[in-house]
Amino acid sequence: MFLPHKILEEKLLRILAEDLGQGDITTSIIVPEESVTEAKVIAKDSGVVCGIEEATILSESLGLKTQALVKDGQKISSLQVLLKISGKTRTILSAERTLLNIISRMSGIATVTRKLVEEIRKNRLETKVACTRKTAPGLLYFDKKAVLVGGGDTHRLHLDNMVLIKDNHIKIAGNLKKAVEVAKSNVSFSQRIEVEITEVEDVIDAAKAGVDIIMFDNFSLKKIEKAIRLLKKMHLREKVLLEASGGITKENFLQYASTGVDIISLGEITHSAKALDISLEITK
Repeated sequence: MFLPHKILEEKLLRILAEDLGQGDITTSIIVPEESVTEAKVIAKDSGVVCGIEEATILSESLGLKTQALVKDGQKISSLQVLLKISGKTRTILSAERTLLNIISRMSGIATVTRKLVEEIRKNRLETKVACTRKTAPGLLYFDKKAVLVGGGDTHRLHLDNMVLIKDNHIKIAGNLKKAVEVAKSNVSFSQRIEVEITEVEDVIDAAKAGVDIIMFDNFSLKKIEKAIRLLKKMHLREKVLLEASGGITKENFLQYASTGVDIISLGEITHSAKALDISLEITK
């Protein structure tokens, strides 16, 4: 994922502005305006670091000097120094929490994603691990990038990336076949079409309708296996990608990956990942 420096900087400054309100009262009272200092960002947990690029861009946009000691995607250990920052003390302290929140959250997401991907590979499976759109409001770019850095797939970045026909779309269209027909007659050739199904029997209708991807929504393992057998029997399995989604967790994801689906998507990668403990300490 790549955004021009200026656009990414604007995103980060909006997050900082939300935290600052009308200004950091405590810092402005206690810290002299002319004070300058040096600080370091330290990991208190081990994991996969992410957000260093963002922390650097935000710091430097505020007139601070930075020295990154690690790169995004690198495995880090507890007590490892990640970043050194120097400049006006007031600026460092006022931006501290925003900087740490970004690195902590992104690193937490990258860490859990990496663990899932490594387990998939360890078990010699080719299944892709993807996130969903269950991201924190306003942090979609950062959450999705962290998944990518962790080795996962970002799935849809935005609603305009792909046609994903869900149950409510099907209800309004009348049935699955009609929904797909309408989509295929109106969508650009450059965009894929995915349909969400809730019953095993729908898998044949979806495949015959010519969709690119079929999502098994909240299917049990047995239902997924049955659906795949049906596709193979009808010689349709190789014509579609299969995604399992809903009810998949860190505890059962290997079982779902072993059914033969191409993709497993987990909402908890972004909505429930434990943030890494990261702190900032004044050193001089």
